Amino acid sequence: MKLDRYDQQILDILQADARINNQDLADRIGLSPSPCLRRVRALEESGLITGYRAMLDAKKLGLSLMALVHIAMDRHTPERFANFETTVGLLPEVLECLLITGQDADYQLKVVVRDMDHYQALLLNKLTRIEGVTGVHSSFVLRQVVTKTALPVEIGVA
Repeated sequence: MKLDRYDQQILDILQADARINNQDLADRIGLSPSPCLRRVRALEESGLITGYRAMLDAKKLGLSLMALVHIAMDRHTPERFANFETTVGLLPEVLECLLITGQDADYQLKVVVRDMDHYQALLLNKLTRIEGVTGVHSSFVLRQVVTKTALPVEIGVA
């Protein structure tokens, strides 16, 4: 899908404030409401906009410990990876699962838990029990320095 400046502006604004009403969005980008709404719908239908979400404060929910977990697998087979990915996808503590290269691990997980006891239970009762997991290395986040959910629209359009 070819994006013009209006589409780029719509995407930037919606990433910052998905609750903006169509009239305000149209005013901000310099279009009338009808064509603005058509553009938003087209971006949704194309699959470029995949959804709208509320961002929550983990600490206010009692989830005060974040960890980056590197997972090593015993075999690099599609079946082994599919089983691992399906299993971790069901764990509510797992915010992100990345298949990686360049490390002594196959996956990196970003997990959030209440405390160290919760992390220990996750590690010992769930992660290490997944078939094929041979190694786990954990790093605990001291402070989130940069947290973004917005993609750089103008860089991707080039």
